Amino acid sequence: MTKIISSPNCGNSPKMNLLMEFNIAFAKGNIKFLIEKITDDIVWNIIGHREIEGKERFIEELKKIRHEEADELIIDHILSHGKEGAVSGIIKLYNGKKYAFSEFYVFQSAKGEKIKTMTTYCIEIKQISNENNF
Repeated sequence: MTKIISSPNCGNSPKMNLLMEFNIAFAKGNIKFLIEKITDDIVWNIIGHREIEGKERFIEELKKIRHEEADELIIDHILSHGKEGAVSGIIKLYNGKKYAFSEFYVFQSAKGEKIKTMTTYCIEIKQISNENNF
């Protein structure tokens, strides 16, 4: 079971709640929820890796990474304004790997009911030695 740790928010922002639920669903591998919350023409840009266009390709990508189950999801920040939103945090997998991430979202409309674009920045957090090897 995935442990969820989140900084509190005001709780009265539907867009912020959607982003929280979306990231939790991602960590838990809840593909059904994720595809209900995206547009048919979704664009997911994973910086430095690839760009995924369309709901079918989005689903294919989710199925590829679904086996990488999350042990813990830490959400540090959730922001929303107008048609845009952002989430940052850390995801820890059962295999011991940890990743810091920031995701930026554009909603289909100002109501924030569906996500039209996602831009993901994700880096693996590796054990840092005491040496100054920059």
